Formats: sequence, C-alpha cells, structure tokens
Amino acid sequence: MSDTEQVLTEAAAWRRGGLEVALATVVSTWGSSPRPVGSKLAVNDTGQMTGSVSGGCVEGAVVHTALEIMRSGQSRVLEFGISDEQAWEVGLACGGRIRIYVEKLS
Repeated sequence: MSDTEQVLTEAAAWRRGGLEVALATVVSTWGSSPRPVGSKLAVNDTGQMTGSVSGGCVEGAVVHTALEIMRSGQSRVLEFGISDEQAWEVGLACGGRIRIYVEKLS
C-alpha cells in the first residue's frame, strides 16, 4: 500500500468512526522541500495524525490549521518558505517554498 493509500484509508476509517477529519496535501514546491507534491497528512479532531507534508514547525502549523478547518469547514492554502539567504544563515544548504491545501473531509 502506498503512503497516499495508507493516509486515505486511515482518514476514511476515522470518518466511519464518527470523527471529524481534515486532509492536507502538498500542491506545489520550489527549491528544497522535504516532501514531494501529492504528499498527504490526515488529522482527526482528537489530534491524531497520519502521513506527512513536511516536518518540524511547518507540520505543526498545518496540524493547527487542520483543527481550525474542522471547526470552520473553510478550506485554505498555506504557504511556507525560506529564501536561500535565510537558509544559509540558519545552517541549511538552500531555501525552498511549499504550498499545502488543507480541507475538511465530509
């Protein structure tokens, strides 16, 4: 089973179990990005998650937004990025940008 299939299977099981679920999907990247376009992260209303769209503080921000979207029902596109110059200053090899679409599953 692929990563995407695993995330969607778990999200569907949560929905069947009566939980609210939000799904985050990487829709575009530029430069250095930890996860490719199409990567998914599902979050339920108890805070459980499966899959990955990035890592570190980006993933934490996506989970926080996913919980908000479960309450509001309004999808959002999130964008995170760091310039090459900023990346060098914090000890990374290069910068990058990632856009993530977050939606509530119904």
